[in-house]
Amino acid sequence: MAATGRLSSSDPNLQNIPIRTEEGREIRKAFIPRSGWQLLSADYSQIELRILAHCSEDPILIQSFKEDEDIHTRTATEVFQVFPQMVTDELRRQAKAINFGIIYGMSAFGLARELDISNKMAQTYIDHYFTRYQGVKAFIDRTIQTAYETHKTSTLLGRIRQLPDITSSNRTVRQFAERTAINTPIQGTAADLIKLAMIHVNRALRENRMQTAMLLSVHDEIIFEVPPEELEAAQALVRRKMEGVWDLAVPLKVNMACGQNWAEAH
Repeated sequence: MAATGRLSSSDPNLQNIPIRTEEGREIRKAFIPRSGWQLLSADYSQIELRILAHCSEDPILIQSFKEDEDIHTRTATEVFQVFPQMVTDELRRQAKAINFGIIYGMSAFGLARELDISNKMAQTYIDHYFTRYQGVKAFIDRTIQTAYETHKTSTLLGRIRQLPDITSSNRTVRQFAERTAINTPIQGTAADLIKLAMIHVNRALRENRMQTAMLLSVHDEIIFEVPPEELEAAQALVRRKMEGVWDLAVPLKVNMACGQNWAEAH
């Protein structure tokens, strides 16, 4: 049902089980594996920003991911023009909002609301970002121009999303289509890679006659139910298949956790 191409579910909506609040973590404790087994979570690390680095060919982004830097700290140093050791938790949080705001085509007004700052300051942050990440700016401009010419956009794997409203006379409708044009190659590609990884992992589990069961995907995360004797082998197999699912300009990275319930396996 998700327009981006991500899998979704209902009754319950497993993609929307909360995690950031204490109440949400308590709810996640209710999701458990069969007796004696563990839940294994394999979560792509910042996959959308890595896809952005690949699509934009931006040298700073590519270097950051190849050197396994904290991308939000790096963005904070670039946008706020400070040394890495001067980046506070709050500056990193703001840089994270900017990084993901760029992917979603966020305006200065939207960023101002997100960070509770003035529109002028938000525009200054965006200008600083594009001054440093010129490859990203060029990618966004190129993507929107192509959308205007073709009335569509696509993921890296070739899944097409039509954009009939890209030339609408209604400014709000047109701007939404522009944001979709930017977002689809990034978030849509992430959705494609997750599903492709699920296919590859499932095939490998069958070929190796393993009992490990793949349960579902939640955003950038795939959840498995694993017997104790297969845990180490399952982790190695899943990591190999997920990190090798597609050849990008930067490495894909998977974080893993396991536990007796979904709250522990995160």
